Amino acid sequence: MPPTADVGPVAPDAGHLEPIAPGVWVWIGTDGNGRPGPNVGVIVEADGITLVDTTPAPSAARALNDELKRFGVPVRRVVYTSSHVESVGGSAVFWMAARYGRAQTNALLEQPVPVEGYRRLMPGYAHDYDESFATRPVSHVVDAAAWLTPLVCAVPVAGQQQENLVVLVPSAGTMFTGAFATFGTTPNAWDGQPEQWADTLGELREQANVIVPGIGPVGDGMALMVMQAYLYAVCDSEGDARRIPDGPWDDWSERSLDAVNVERAVAVASGSTDVPVAMLQRLGLTP
Repeated sequence: MPPTADVGPVAPDAGHLEPIAPGVWVWIGTDGNGRPGPNVGVIVEADGITLVDTTPAPSAARALNDELKRFGVPVRRVVYTSSHVESVGGSAVFWMAARYGRAQTNALLEQPVPVEGYRRLMPGYAHDYDESFATRPVSHVVDAAAWLTPLVCAVPVAGQQQENLVVLVPSAGTMFTGAFATFGTTPNAWDGQPEQWADTLGELREQANVIVPGIGPVGDGMALMVMQAYLYAVCDSEGDARRIPDGPWDDWSERSLDAVNVERAVAVASGSTDVPVAMLQRLGLTP
């Protein structure tokens, strides 16, 4: 990737930085249309910055990069919590950083870029996904919990995809979940395992007091428990979204994803890894 990837259009209103603890920040992102979008963890140390995910698109990543200049140190490390565009779409902007991710993420990023799918998933950034769009591959595969710096620990988990990462900053009592959690909006389990995902959320909720989700406001362990309860309800619905009971998720956005999630839960229970038809329809790949 040429070193000009960090030069180009800058998305307006792509997000803003909020402090969590000394040297620890979160970029509260948008979807390009003014609604909550993918967040990015920002951990600032003397040698440079570690990012947790990269925004969904280059123009959003450039907006973030402009804000990071206030710290006076370069972006040294990027952690991919998944292979999804929400995590890796802005990665080319940080072309000099070391990139940490799972083996599955590495393999999926080597596949052809599904540009049309990205345009449908992130219409607010559709203009970013042209013939020149590309992501940066994983440079360091993480298959066991690893301290990337004295502050930052990357932890392998599974459920949202077969292989994910979350990031702990124990000194700040903070966990950046990236793709592994969403607060206030419905998660998308189209290529995940909903029951395993729910189980793992239960294991994570005691790991930190401050939980920064991939999408949504900063929360705590209770927010993870609510998401866990929703995913268990998905698994108990037997493929019928109407059987998901009332709950705290009633006020979430993107409830149309219920159809994707219940279909995936049934498929996984039967041993299938097929992409739900409801997801293919969202991507415009089937009537």
